[in-house]
Amino acid sequence: MGVRNALRKPPRSTNQRAKSSTRSNTARNGKRKTDADSSDEHEESALNGPDDDDNDIYQEEGQHESEDDASLDSDALDEEPARKGGQKRKAAPRPVTKNGKASPKKSSPRKRRKKADDSDEDDDDLELQEGQEIVGVVVKAPKTGRVPPGQISGNTLDFLSQLKNPECNDREWFKLHEPVYRVAEKEWKDFIEAFTDLLVEADPQIPPLPPKDVTHRIYRDVRFSNDKTPYKTALSASFSRSGRKGIFAHYHMYAVRPDGGSLIAAGAWQPGKNELATIRNNIQRSSARLRKIISAPDFVKYFGAAQPHPKGLRQNIFGHEDELKTAPKGVDKTHKDIDLLKCRSIAVVHYFSDEDVLSPCWKDELCEIVKIARPFVHCLNDMMTLQNADDSDEDDSDPENSAAEGSGANED
Repeated sequence: MGVRNALRKPPRSTNQRAKSSTRSNTARNGKRKTDADSSDEHEESALNGPDDDDNDIYQEEGQHESEDDASLDSDALDEEPARKGGQKRKAAPRPVTKNGKASPKKSSPRKRRKKADDSDEDDDDLELQEGQEIVGVVVKAPKTGRVPPGQISGNTLDFLSQLKNPECNDREWFKLHEPVYRVAEKEWKDFIEAFTDLLVEADPQIPPLPPKDVTHRIYRDVRFSNDKTPYKTALSASFSRSGRKGIFAHYHMYAVRPDGGSLIAAGAWQPGKNELATIRNNIQRSSARLRKIISAPDFVKYFGAAQPHPKGLRQNIFGHEDELKTAPKGVDKTHKDIDLLKCRSIAVVHYFSDEDVLSPCWKDELCEIVKIARPFVHCLNDMMTLQNADDSDEDDSDPENSAAEGSGANED
């Protein structure tokens, strides 16, 4: 069919045939006839035309023209031209990253600028859902002013000072400053870990527990309080024979409170009904051991004189907010130890300045106070758990009775 269609075309001039012949000869030189069947087919096709050369010329010309016409077709304009040997053009391989995935294609600078402009427009046109609002920018943790483990930095005191401001002591402000708090919290736990090693040497009754078992959370329990402030304004920890909790007397460190509010306390704060009754029974039986401890010179040096303050202020174990105004039920108001029996909490407190807290030797000073308060804590533990706490200790006997017994022995 291809030969017949080529024959229907009008004859060409000699020059055109010469050009076509040149092209056809070039094309024939590039072909290889491999078997006899191809030559037979060529002879059969030659019988249908007047001249073998002319038929070849017309056939080649027809093929070239059909290819030219096809190349000018609108559908072929978008197609990629065929490669030599019928092979298609292969795309350049994309670079591969370390994880074995192909890296993304790089966009032109113009496209990148356009994307950046689009992202800016998206930020400007950010639509918040109902109930959402932009609160502020998260504050990063300070990178300066850090201290070695076992010390307290000024950054921690500054953060707690801000919490004292009612405008800052709310959940939104705290959420924005949480990175700062996390650094202060870790600093406090590192300090407690270093202090515990010294504490167990000063008082062997204290078990060496990890910081998470002795530190308190900064979040306040506001369920039954009229004050709904969500956060405490200090970092604290408690130590006792039973850990952070229990009936025993504690060493309590409300230790990082700025503006001179840092303190260490020792004793029993509002003990349970049964424990308080046992303490009062032991005091009525004999108060000699307790009075001797709280009247010791070193004890008075750090905690004040062993008597109620004239103005009702806190001094030694007296002057707490929960102290009774009158004698407890069933106790004569003229009892010789009525000052002790009116105490609801039996505890002592010593305060530190901010300079003391920031000192590298602060934990050593705390341990010195623990050594002075240790007899007081042990005495309360015995008075809470033993009915006759004074009978087993030689310090519990009345000094006057001891002196009288000693003089009587000499007379004998």
